Parts: sequence; C-alpha cells; structure tokens
Amino acid sequence: MLAALREGDGRAYERLVTGHGGRMLAVARRMLRNDEEARDAVQEAFLLAFRGLPRFAGRSRLGTWLHRITVNAALMKLRSRRARPEESIEPLLPNFLEDGHATRSYVEWPESAEQLLQRAEVRRLVRTAIDRLPPTYRTVLLLRDIEELDTGEVAELLSVSENAVKIRLHRARQALRELLDPHLQQGEA
Repeated sequence: MLAALREGDGRAYERLVTGHGGRMLAVARRMLRNDEEARDAVQEAFLLAFRGLPRFAGRSRLGTWLHRITVNAALMKLRSRRARPEESIEPLLPNFLEDGHATRSYVEWPESAEQLLQRAEVRRLVRTAIDRLPPTYRTVLLLRDIEELDTGEVAELLSVSENAVKIRLHRARQALRELLDPHLQQGEA
C-alpha cells in the first residue's frame, strides 16, 4: 500500500482514508471535544501525511504514524485555543487539612474501575468528568491514559518536561476521582 501511495494511486489514498479516518477522528474528538475542530484536525493530519509520505521510512506501522500525526494536529488546535486564560483545576481537587490529611475520606467503589467502564452510563459519566478538566490536564490524561503514550512522548508532544507531565497527570487523576466519587462510591451509576 505504501508503494501505491507514493506513486499517487488514488485508490490507495481512498483506502487509507477509509481504513484509518475513523480512528483518527476518534482520537481528535477525544482530545478536542469539538466535532468541527476534530474534523479539521483530521483533514490537516491527512494533508501532513500525504506531504510526508516521501519521508516516511516505514519503521513503524502506517496506522501508528497517522495516529501520531493526528495527535500533533489536535495539539496544534489546542495550542491555538490558549489565547484564553487557563481555568484553575483547584476546585476539582481534594482538600487537605494543615496536617496533610484529606478533609474527607474515600471509600472503595463497589466495583473495580474496569467493571464500571463496561457499563455505558458509567462511560458517559467518565467522559463528562474528563470534559470538565481544564484543557492542560485533560490533554495529559487523554494522551497518557487513553492514547497510552509514555511520559516521554507526552512531554515531547507538549514541549514540557517529563516532571510537568507527571504532575499534571497526577492532578488530573485526583480531580477525576473527586468528580466521579460522589457518583461511584455507592454504586449509583
């Protein structure tokens, strides 16, 4: 397929778009939470991929390469949004007393996270909670926990240190727990 793409075969381009477009759109939607921007990011990703085909060495799968280009295109869209001031994550985090103890204790959820995520209503609840995170934290959480990129890759994509990624991820997970806990601690969802 790669040879056909490099030769400009129209059917190969069509197969590429048909075969990978849906996954690329899903990635962009998860990151951008806006259908129009997600479609724009995928279109940009395909343009970048088509232009970059001569330089694609084939050391990774084509789908992996397209995924990375899509993540980069979505990140560029997110960066262009940053003209707005960043929302604080503080209201979403747990509170602590002066001695370092949490102001409230957490109880175990009645089901494991994996069991809960198998239910559609809980998946919707988790997506909604992730959407409530400020973009800086949501992006790190999506790239690490959903897209399963390693810390170094996320740091490189976001042009921040690995330590910044770890801190943002920890705070995002804390905020997510705080948002989900009222719904999941007693099996309400």
